[in-house]
Amino acid sequence: MRRGRNNSGIVGWIIVVAVLSALGFMAFSPLFERDEPKVTLSQQGYWNFRDPIHVSVEDASGLKSFKATLSTPHDEWVVADQNTPSKVTKQSFDILPPNGVRRVEATSIVLKIEATDNSLWGLFMGNTYKQEITLVIDQRQPLLSIIANSYKIQKGGSAIVIFKAEDANMESLKIQTNFGKTFTAQPFIKKGYYASLLAWPVQEASFSATVVARDKAGNEAKSGIPLRLKDHVYKVSNIELKDQFLDGKIAELANTYEQTAGVDDRLQQFSIINEKVRSDNEKIIHDITSKVSTNLVSDFQPAPFYPLVNGQKVADFGDHRIYSYQGKENLSNAYHMGLDLASIHMGVITSSNGGKVVFAQNNGIYGNLPIIDHGFGLYTLYGHCSELSVQEGDSVAGGQQIAKTGLSGYAMGDHLHFGILVQGIEVRPEEWMDSKWISDNITSVVDNAKVIINQR
Repeated sequence: MRRGRNNSGIVGWIIVVAVLSALGFMAFSPLFERDEPKVTLSQQGYWNFRDPIHVSVEDASGLKSFKATLSTPHDEWVVADQNTPSKVTKQSFDILPPNGVRRVEATSIVLKIEATDNSLWGLFMGNTYKQEITLVIDQRQPLLSIIANSYKIQKGGSAIVIFKAEDANMESLKIQTNFGKTFTAQPFIKKGYYASLLAWPVQEASFSATVVARDKAGNEAKSGIPLRLKDHVYKVSNIELKDQFLDGKIAELANTYEQTAGVDDRLQQFSIINEKVRSDNEKIIHDITSKVSTNLVSDFQPAPFYPLVNGQKVADFGDHRIYSYQGKENLSNAYHMGLDLASIHMGVITSSNGGKVVFAQNNGIYGNLPIIDHGFGLYTLYGHCSELSVQEGDSVAGGQQIAKTGLSGYAMGDHLHFGILVQGIEVRPEEWMDSKWISDNITSVVDNAKVIINQR
């Protein structure tokens, strides 16, 4: 009898151990994972009832089944139904409108999704994800029309466009170009109207721009901006490097820039400064000057820019400079993206238009550099200054002194490097220094648009 009790006790312990082992196995084995499938959808809240809704399902144990149903108060359609167990951990499905149904009377539709994984959890039934999503049906494109724009744009130059864009469910509004740049339009005069300056980069052979309005349902409207293109040939300068320059200015700069630390070769120092340091400095400039306010603008009437009294041009904008040294051709190259002006030693620099100082410190080859935001995505910069009269955050008035010319940065003589940028793209300063060009291409377009908009 005693032996029987011992045997039954051992069996009991074996059962307990087996149960605990099974529970431990179920708790930690990937076969019994307890996370329901993760489901993501390309549309949330709105659907144009035309483009597919992309559904992605992820689960560590793979997908056992997937079902999607669309329903209105009067109809229901099964639009996806898969019951083939798969060990694939990520799968995608497209939800399309029911066959033959492209328009429904209801203003919304309910999407029901059910996905079950291959886990053995839940009495071997797996984990199931269930969700019901109500989607507003929106099959209308945004309303989009060009109100006014500059007649032409010159290579390296600027233009303006003013347009109307309306949609109750507007998601994005942008101006796309053929070279990858996206311009941001600013609200103009009243709700539903927008305006933006445009810029054709010197390095781009052609230019086109299209206003694109997209709503939350994925409906999209496009309107090309009808600009006449005017080519402009920019100077190409072949420059022979001199020992005096390499041993003087370049050696001086190489001792101050971290990009040239440990580099002793003079030509390598020059190439790094002319290309790498320049690129790093220009990235700072482009990041700062790419910003556009989302505040409503009621007008835009810039005065011509004359930053330096009696300033004489000593270097062109857009000049493509190609460097050589003692028979070694094309050692380095760069574009000169401003207009160099010189007058007297430490000449007074003024801001011709009001604005806000968004940068006022040393920036590598540009030396001491104030940058002013004049609104509407228009910025001016003033390089190589000997001293600054403003600091970041200051508001400046037209005609106010902001700095003095100098030799800071990559400058061989006392002068001002004057640059103008439109949403991060350098443009021809000569245009913005010309009162007739401003009137013909900017302010008259703004005035015409104001008349049209105020009559509506």
